[in-house]
Amino acid sequence: MGKIENIIPLLLFNGFFILFIAGIITFIKQYKLKKKEHTAMLQFQKQEYQKELLATQLEVQQQTMQHIGREIHDNIGQKLTLASLYTQQLAYENKAPHINESIENISTIINQSLSELRELSKSLTDNTIEKSAISQLLKLEADKINELKICNVKFENATQSLQLSYQTKTVLLRITQEFIQNSIKHSHCKNISILLSSTSNSAKLELKDDGKGFEISTTKSNGIGLNNMKKRAEMINGKYQFESNKNGTKLTIEIPI
Repeated sequence: MGKIENIIPLLLFNGFFILFIAGIITFIKQYKLKKKEHTAMLQFQKQEYQKELLATQLEVQQQTMQHIGREIHDNIGQKLTLASLYTQQLAYENKAPHINESIENISTIINQSLSELRELSKSLTDNTIEKSAISQLLKLEADKINELKICNVKFENATQSLQLSYQTKTVLLRITQEFIQNSIKHSHCKNISILLSSTSNSAKLELKDDGKGFEISTTKSNGIGLNNMKKRAEMINGKYQFESNKNGTKLTIEIPI
């Protein structure tokens, strides 16, 4: 009887001890799970904040450019037009040939400046990105580089009708521009290819050059340029894949649609 009385407290103690250990393990697991969920939530909030920040930056940038464009057109443009009219009046009223020649030269300079300002104003107020499809924007970029005859850029559109937001189109266009600039500047390539394709739930942009390539892990190019392209891709939920070797460089961006 005495042995049983001694065993019962021992069993109870062991039972409480096991429950205590189980409680600690459960608490640690729940703590780790909550910590993981909290970290994931913070990461999600950070990504959402970056997306909102990018959208705000793009909106502010667009509004600023449009404001500058209107100011150039309405203010500076009108003053130059008025100056051009004055020089024409002076040339008409003046009878000295050598002075007329100087006036005509001034008038020519003013008219050239006025023409250039109008082009600048048009480019600043132009809403091409919002109005155009991404395929049109990429083709325009390829045509622009081909006109310079620095490098041959081939664009291939393997999509039917791809509807993307202004933010997504802007990011893809800026990534393409940066890739082309880096390829021309650093890889000394002769050819660049741009392939735009899509499936029912994703769009893919592939950029390739036939330049000398570089070692990604050691080169300084793995700094601002590549990080900027990667961050931009992440802001539109894009999957970013970058490869480079002696045969060239390839960048692939895949985004959900």
